[in-house]
Amino acid sequence: MVLALFISESEAQRGRDLTNPNPQTNGKPSDKEIEKMKRRMEERKEEYIANFLSTLEADDFQKQIIKQSLEDFHEAKLKILKTRFERVFEREEAIKNLEKTHFIELKELISESDMKKIEALINGDFDEDKVKKKRKRKRKNRN
Repeated sequence: MVLALFISESEAQRGRDLTNPNPQTNGKPSDKEIEKMKRRMEERKEEYIANFLSTLEADDFQKQIIKQSLEDFHEAKLKILKTRFERVFEREEAIKNLEKTHFIELKELISESDMKKIEALINGDFDEDKVKKKRKRKRKNRN
């Protein structure tokens, strides 16, 4: 009887291990891990912006200006997100205001279609996977 209880308990433990294959972590990441994650995030942001810029019709000079503007927008948005607001809608209003006003100067420099693409990027409608697939097809067709 005791042996049966022991076996059933170990089987139950094994079942729990299979349902949660991720091991428990110690809690806070080390400074080295934090730096590594920040570096990865920065590299990923650069790659994302580069993929987006490849879809634009603008020349290299305009693309450089757009890139700087997107990076400034990202920093300003992070600053807003890190700021404590008394109410949630105040943060939402600050982000909406940033989205409306940040790219006003660019409207004069770039085409309307590129501006629509920037607005789509801001709204989260940019499909990076499509761009990657298109680029891959082009490389494949060249060979």
